[in-house]
Amino acid sequence: MPIGRIKSIDIFRGLCMGWMVLIHLIDWWIIPQDRWVFWAVVSIFSPIGASGFVFISGVSVSIYHSKRMHKSKNSDDYNHKIARNEYFFRAFFILIVALIYNLFIAIGISNPTMIWAWFILQTIGFSLLMAWPLLKTSKIFRLLFGAALWAINQYLFFILSPNQNQLSIEGVLFHLLFNPVDQDHIFSFFTFFLVGTVIGDVIHDIYLIDNSSVKKAFIRKKLLFPSVLAGVPLIVIGFYFLHSILFTERALTMKIVIWWKIYVLGILLIFISILLYLEVSNTFQTKKNYKYLHYFSYYSLTFYLAHNGLYFLFLYQLNAINIWIFIFITYVILGFLMRFLYKKWGPNLSLKVQIGRLSSRLAKKMHYKKSINMDE
Repeated sequence: MPIGRIKSIDIFRGLCMGWMVLIHLIDWWIIPQDRWVFWAVVSIFSPIGASGFVFISGVSVSIYHSKRMHKSKNSDDYNHKIARNEYFFRAFFILIVALIYNLFIAIGISNPTMIWAWFILQTIGFSLLMAWPLLKTSKIFRLLFGAALWAINQYLFFILSPNQNQLSIEGVLFHLLFNPVDQDHIFSFFTFFLVGTVIGDVIHDIYLIDNSSVKKAFIRKKLLFPSVLAGVPLIVIGFYFLHSILFTERALTMKIVIWWKIYVLGILLIFISILLYLEVSNTFQTKKNYKYLHYFSYYSLTFYLAHNGLYFLFLYQLNAINIWIFIFITYVILGFLMRFLYKKWGPNLSLKVQIGRLSSRLAKKMHYKKSINMDE
């Protein structure tokens, strides 16, 4: 049975994108006297922000890869090489978009060092490239590899951080791995991506089951219970060591802290498991209620790039009270706008869809060109 669109993944991705933008709007619009609001929002929403977006990208990539591998085995005009090239083209185009985005940021703030910065798009692009050889490995190996990366990341930060902003080998390495410190460093966030691919493998197996009662039992046994058993201790341990910096200015750089990663991973595991279980058990009607978040998911890359245009709208003008009114109005307008664009132009304005289409065409064209050359 072919796997259709999984509404829980759309909801999860839409929430992540919506909350990332929320954090940005508060950062841009809040007056300096009420900066504590930004610290509070980062403390509350950071688990389901960039980390959640990278995590759910790993889930989606795993399911997509499984579908493509199945198609390559059951199709005469689609094979493993086309699937591989399509995957790498997708990663390559996302990296191009990321570097162009970084370039505009660097020009906008007159800081050339930000051309290489671990904003979310660059992290996603490199995560895709690094994940390909690991998609064939076991779930246990990917989890252990991700844990090892966290340990390596902490060690590298410890030995390299004294050389920050220095023109030396250590300083360059620090810049390559951790610039800027408050963003989505590759070794930290690639682990979220890898764990997402593990969850994606499980979800793929779940949605191959036709019988609804068997599917519910399977998701409880293979996803919900293990996620809760692992997630609760991770949250408790992480929060215990992290709580002293929450709701303070130090929260802005907590992404480098190992306890933040542990805390966030626990939340992500439990959140995605509950969403999927609720969808499978028909506890809420996703077909009717998820449309608003679906637009944020469907146009996620487009929306992420376009929302930067809101930077100057109320730059450092709103206080801790009225900022919520303007943010609410902004989201309502954006929701109606994306609904209109979706009905009017559909996938044509989705950067994610266009990258996928272009990658598929180039991969097939490359394969057929090689086939013709070999025949000659």
